[in-house]
Amino acid sequence: MKYLPINKSLFEDNRKKFTRKMQPKSLAVFNSNDIYPISADSTMPFDQHRDIFYLSGVDQEESILVLCPDCPKEKHREILFLKETNEHIAIWEGEKLTKENAFKTSGIKTVYWLQDLEKVMFEIMTQCDTVYINTNEHYRANVETETREDRFTKWLKNKYPAHRVAKSNPILQQLRSVKNGIEIDLIQKACDITEKGFRRILNFVKPGVWEYEIEAEFIHEFTRNRSKKFAYTPIIASGNNANVLHYIENNQQCIAGDLILMDVGAEYANYSSDMTRSVPVSGRFSERQKAVYNAVNSVKNKATKMLLPGTDWAAYHIEVGKIMTSELLGLGLLDKADIQNENTEWPAYKKYFMHGTSHHMGLDTHDYGILTEPMQANMVFTVEPGIYIPEEGFGIRLEDDVVIQEKGEPFNLMRNIPIEADEIEDIMNL
Repeated sequence: MKYLPINKSLFEDNRKKFTRKMQPKSLAVFNSNDIYPISADSTMPFDQHRDIFYLSGVDQEESILVLCPDCPKEKHREILFLKETNEHIAIWEGEKLTKENAFKTSGIKTVYWLQDLEKVMFEIMTQCDTVYINTNEHYRANVETETREDRFTKWLKNKYPAHRVAKSNPILQQLRSVKNGIEIDLIQKACDITEKGFRRILNFVKPGVWEYEIEAEFIHEFTRNRSKKFAYTPIIASGNNANVLHYIENNQQCIAGDLILMDVGAEYANYSSDMTRSVPVSGRFSERQKAVYNAVNSVKNKATKMLLPGTDWAAYHIEVGKIMTSELLGLGLLDKADIQNENTEWPAYKKYFMHGTSHHMGLDTHDYGILTEPMQANMVFTVEPGIYIPEEGFGIRLEDDVVIQEKGEPFNLMRNIPIEADEIEDIMNL
């Protein structure tokens, strides 16, 4: 791992919070992700399943976490099953976690090799009535690939058909949405790395550069600061490409006078950052571009102040829509007739701002969180309004990551990343 060691108290605390919500005489199982094949002997880089990482800190393949808080045998209340390391593996792949290092990482004392899984599972399954399986119930999930977790669930339900089945995901949706102080520090680190990347490209962008060259500058700076990858597929969209919301080709040349919309974030220790900035290729905004830019920034600032404990996510978006409508009227993109004749299911402002303003963020870029429940302190949200004008050849989106506070305005984790139009112009013209 490129990241520095994480205090195991984070994972110990996460397990305590999870097991408190489990039913009596129950067991929960969490699996690592597979290493996914590409072709021949090629594979994708390993990326850990966020749930087992959240509960254990284990960041390697072929690992299983079992939690059984009511187990009569105390040592079996928390168990890690790991792929046994050996000299051959150490030479070819690097040493995997030893039992001692697994304890240092997770705080879990009982560590078995995977070869003992069926024997140990049989013992503890006879001592419980309910088994928690870990299904993906995220509101954006659309998964066709059968995961390691899916295969294990099939095996478990077939092997032990008399057990009741419960779901881990509703518990994790609640727990993971509210961040521990250590988690907020890790997200802050990811945001700080993103800042370094953004400042680097402000001195790099000029007419004639290619979108993929900007992408390369970002990943260069991310990697040299202990990030293993982009937190998500980066969007480097110049000119009219910015009006394609999920433009990821990043293969066009940047033309003088155009804007570049960059939706880019670094990960750090599996935690995400999520930033969007829009900058002028030539180092100066046109009068019209700056007017639209400042309107988007105004919406972002006002929307941010609304992220308070108790806020309803759906009602929040309605209020942000009203703020955006006012800005669009001021820009001449909408008129009063547009508002009077609008479809309430698709308000007039949606012509220029068609996506949501905020989503949970953390271990996943679109992190766990139950959107029908009120916002709470220590939840981390993005704030990302945009105005997209294909007929004028540009789109602008601005995005920061903020932590909801118990009292007062949210804390902006991206407070040091330049965002004011004048500041961006000043930096680009040094």
